[in-house]
Amino acid sequence: MHLIKQEIQDIFVKYGYKKTTNDSGSSESQIALLTNRISHLTNHLKNNPKDFNTKLSMKKLVSKRRSNLNYLYKKDYDRYQKIIKSLHIRK
Repeated sequence: MHLIKQEIQDIFVKYGYKKTTNDSGSSESQIALLTNRISHLTNHLKNNPKDFNTKLSMKKLVSKRRSNLNYLYKKDYDRYQKIIKSLHIRK
């Protein structure tokens, strides 16, 4: 999966904290990018269940996303709730 620059900038504008095209450092932007990559890898693993390298990569991405979510939870709970609802990560 290769996202083109415009797709990445759209993700930054939609989910980023500052709502700009170059807001790559905010936790919301990073979580949104990781979620996009995780969903792509999930679809790949449905078709290729024995692809263990992809499985390992997905576990690492989930771990990174989890640590970003934990950071956001501790830093600003309202932003955490907002990103959870907008990405439909949790119930």
